[in-house]
Amino acid sequence: MASPPPRVQHLQSQMTAHNLDAIICTQPTSTFYLSGFNPIIYSDPVLVILPRQSGPILLVHALRSTHARSSAWTPTIHLYGTWGPTPTLAPTWPAALTTLLDGCDLPTHPTIGIEHDTLPATQHTLLRHTLSTATLTNCTPLLHASRAIKDPDEIAHTRIAATLAEKGMESAIAALAHPSTSERDAVLAALQSMHAHWAVHYPSVEICDFGSPEGGVNSGLTAWVLSGPRQAFGCDNPLPRVPRPGESVSVFVWAVANGMHAELERTVWIGEVGLGLGLGGLSPRRAMRDALDIRAEVLRLLRPGAAVRELYRAAVRGYEVRGYAAYVPGRIGHSVGLGPHELFFLEEREERMLQAGMVVAVEVNILVPGAGGVCVQLSDTFLVTAEGWERLTRFAEGEVTVRADGDVTVV
Repeated sequence: MASPPPRVQHLQSQMTAHNLDAIICTQPTSTFYLSGFNPIIYSDPVLVILPRQSGPILLVHALRSTHARSSAWTPTIHLYGTWGPTPTLAPTWPAALTTLLDGCDLPTHPTIGIEHDTLPATQHTLLRHTLSTATLTNCTPLLHASRAIKDPDEIAHTRIAATLAEKGMESAIAALAHPSTSERDAVLAALQSMHAHWAVHYPSVEICDFGSPEGGVNSGLTAWVLSGPRQAFGCDNPLPRVPRPGESVSVFVWAVANGMHAELERTVWIGEVGLGLGLGGLSPRRAMRDALDIRAEVLRLLRPGAAVRELYRAAVRGYEVRGYAAYVPGRIGHSVGLGPHELFFLEEREERMLQAGMVVAVEVNILVPGAGGVCVQLSDTFLVTAEGWERLTRFAEGEVTVRADGDVTVV
C-alpha cells in the first residue's frame, strides 16, 4: 500500500482530541488493523506503536521478520528477540519498545493509550514497568470506534469474503439434495468449494484468521451444519448424521479475506416443507415467512443515524405481533469486521448509532424448541451506506427446499 489507509489519520485525529501522545497495541486484531501483518500464530507478542505525529511502527519477533516485511503495509518494522544471525533491537520486546519510544519524540511524561479491556495481566505489568514515566490510559474505545467504520480497502475485502461465503452455501445446499449426505458431507462440500474458488479467483488474498499464543488459524473459511433436533445447538461440530425427509437443516458459513469477515446462514428443508403445526398452529413455512417479514421491518431502519437498539425493538415488535413473544432472542445480529462477531450486538443494551461504513450481520431467527417446534436460521452481511444499506451476501433469500432428485428450490 503506497500510503497508510485512512484509518491511521482518523485514529490520530482522535488521539489529538483525547490528548494521547501515542498508543501501543498488542491485540492481534489491533496490530493487524494498524500494520496489515498477521503472523497467524502469536507465540511471541506483536506490537504496534502509533505516535500521534507519525506512522505506525511494527515490532515483531525476529522469527517473523521475513513474513512481516513481505505482508505488512507499514514500512517501519523493527525486531526483538534472538534468532540466528538476525539483528534485533533487544532480546525482549519491553527493551525494544523502550528504544523505539525514545526515538518517537514524545514528551518527558507522555500519555500513552493501551488496550486495558483485553490486555493480559502479565503484559499490563510489563508495560507499566517499561513506561514508568508515562500516564497509561485505556485506548480500547478509540480503537473500537475507528474499527467500526470500515475503510474502502476493508469494504473491498468484505465483498470478497461474502463471495466466498456464497460459494460455500451453494455447495452445502447442493450436497444436501442427495439423500445420503450427512452434516459432515455438506460441510466438506462447502469447504472444498470456498477454497477452490479462492485458489482460482483470489490467489493474492489471505484467508488466514487470528490465532493465539498456542495455535494458529491458517484458514478462516469455515462452515458447520446442524440438522433436525441439533439445530437448537447453534454451533457444534458436524456429525455423520444424515438429515431425514421433512427435517430442516441450519447451514452456517463464515469466510474471511485479508482479515475481513462475512457471515451467511440459511435454513434448508429436506423434501417438502413439513405441514406439522408449530407455535400457535404455525407451519415451518409460515415461520420462514415470518422471519423474512420481521427482517424486512428491521431493514427499513438500517441506515446512518439509526439507533442500534431501535432495530432490535422493531424486531421485538415483529416477534410479538406474530405470536413469538415467549421466544424473542436476546439479539438479532452483530457487527462484522476483523472478527465475524466483532464489536457490538444488535440488542437492547447497545447505545451506539449506526454510521455509514459499518458492516453488520442481521440475523432474525426463530427458535421454538421441542416437539412441534420450528427453527429458522437466517443471516446476511450488510454494509451501511449513505443511502441505507447494501446486502453483501447475495445468496437467495426465502424458503430453501432440496429434493432427492437433486432439485433445489427457493421460494
